[in-house]
Amino acid sequence: MWAGPRGIPYPNRGYNVLRLFMEFGGTYLLLLPVLVGAFVAGPMTARELESGTWRLALTQSTTPRAWLGAKVLVAAVVAALGSAALVAVYRLGWDRVAGTYQLAWSDRGTYEATGPVLVAYCLLGVALGALVGQLVRRTLAAMAVTGLLTGLVLLGLGSLRWSVLSTQTATMPLSGNPARLVPHDALLTDVGFLTATGGRLPAHTCIERKHDAAACFADLHVTARYAEFHPASHYWPTQLLETSLVLALCAAALYAAFRLLRARRG
Repeated sequence: MWAGPRGIPYPNRGYNVLRLFMEFGGTYLLLLPVLVGAFVAGPMTARELESGTWRLALTQSTTPRAWLGAKVLVAAVVAALGSAALVAVYRLGWDRVAGTYQLAWSDRGTYEATGPVLVAYCLLGVALGALVGQLVRRTLAAMAVTGLLTGLVLLGLGSLRWSVLSTQTATMPLSGNPARLVPHDALLTDVGFLTATGGRLPAHTCIERKHDAAACFADLHVTARYAEFHPASHYWPTQLLETSLVLALCAAALYAAFRLLRARRG
């Protein structure tokens, strides 16, 4: 660390580079499940079905179930170990910058890249790739469809994850400091004002009367501020719940993939 012209501490260049890596690295890691799914669907599954080379494997005393199982097993092991290693590396860097820069544990990308949920999404990519590869049977098309499906699951569950656990609510008098309403590391979901009857008003209620806010509050019978938030302690419960859900989807996709293979082989 070094001090600026007024004695204000600034991080050195190395810390700035690390911060940028943490900020953008988590976002880029979100592409990993998409790439895993596309590779399994295209080069590993659909290409052999499209070219017919998978029939050669069946002539070598290999059952269709063993043929698909071997591909899924190899892809799953590589995806799980690779993503777990990347999560470990990311967490090492995150531990150095967390609490120092404006990077939150709940940010999209950072949340996935610091926990087991990223590994679960990569395994889901493997399962969807095995299923879609058989359904589409065209290399490029299978890659595109699998990447799209995996991305939609990432976006869908990401938009719902903070609605699973109940938020906590904090209140304080109007004379209090709003900055102290919630912990500094909390994920704020809603903020506003409470009335004398217990009703809630949005935070922008008196924004047009900012020069006469006290009169506005009196007219509306505002008595306190409130905020709803997820504390940092919700990180691991949310991670485990989401990981369990993604693994359940993974199991369902794998079951469908093997059932489809069995149905097509009679």
